[in-house]
Amino acid sequence: MNPIQTIENKKKVAVLFGGCSTEYEISLQSAYAVLCSIDRERYKVYPVGITRDGKWYLYHGPAAKLADNTWEQDETCVPCILSPDRSVHGLTVLSSNKCLSIRIDAVFPVLHGKNGEDGTVQGLAELAGIPVIGCGTLASALCMDKDLAHTVARAAGIDVPESFVLHDRTDMADALSWAAGRKLPLFVKPSRSGSSIGITRIADISDLEGAVDLAFSYDSKVLIEEGIDGNEVGCAVMGDQELILGETDEIELHDNIFFGFEEKYHTQTAVTHMPGRYSRETAERIRRTAAIVYRALDCSGFARVDLFLTQQGRIVFNEVNTIPGFTAHSRFPGMMKGIGLSFDGIIEKLIAAAVSGT
Repeated sequence: MNPIQTIENKKKVAVLFGGCSTEYEISLQSAYAVLCSIDRERYKVYPVGITRDGKWYLYHGPAAKLADNTWEQDETCVPCILSPDRSVHGLTVLSSNKCLSIRIDAVFPVLHGKNGEDGTVQGLAELAGIPVIGCGTLASALCMDKDLAHTVARAAGIDVPESFVLHDRTDMADALSWAAGRKLPLFVKPSRSGSSIGITRIADISDLEGAVDLAFSYDSKVLIEEGIDGNEVGCAVMGDQELILGETDEIELHDNIFFGFEEKYHTQTAVTHMPGRYSRETAERIRRTAAIVYRALDCSGFARVDLFLTQQGRIVFNEVNTIPGFTAHSRFPGMMKGIGLSFDGIIEKLIAAAVSGT
């Protein structure tokens, strides 16, 4: 076979990384792992980096420069955009004072947090008619908003924490009144943020206003939520019509620490048990609950459903990560490994499902 023809027959995948988000560095680590795992014999990969200030570049340099966050200084960076024009169906590259078009078969947003995991990029890809690897616009937006995700999950019959929503600081008096009747601790969090950024555990009601101010610095909508006396558990889910449910895990914490940013990415006291330290019957209940939440929120492709498990066996919905951490040591790949699916196998299944109709 002609080598040039072989290249042309490869499906083309744009992998998006970086982004205007507080989770920029996390995206680089996830994208590095993804780029190192894609089968280059099957797919032509176009890494597209988005800087903190929103500049888009087609990146031709080594993947290792994502790991140490030096990719942006590489001379191979060429300005580009994901064109909303369906006739382009891909990237418009601004090179040497001329525009070049690259047709793309699928977009893989390896972006965490706002401006990437919240439906914005997914909407752009869908407008362009390009398949998205992962959840679509609606699911991404719903899952990013913890208040709306809880509302949908509750309507689907899933237990959720009691909460109070603030849309601005003028709601503070009502928030204090609501909190006064609740058992401590409470958790104050931006409604639309990820990686536990901006979240405060409140053990004294006098700390509530400061925690609300912190949360408002990350989002214009703030959630005050009852604490659930139990450990966080999770289930990785893949698929659309037919679901693949991973093994379930459990986060063990010590000294009244909650599973915040430092614990998630710079583990200090947290221990992840996979499988979790509970019966198989409980594990199956967690898996069934995760599947109900996944479908209720219109998820597709893949997501990690996070729940709480109390000592009494109560399962309570926490949140859905539509683009969870994606390194070989992250929870999502770990749970899929628990059912025999390798990291490379996950990436292959996700890409193959997205490009199968193109």
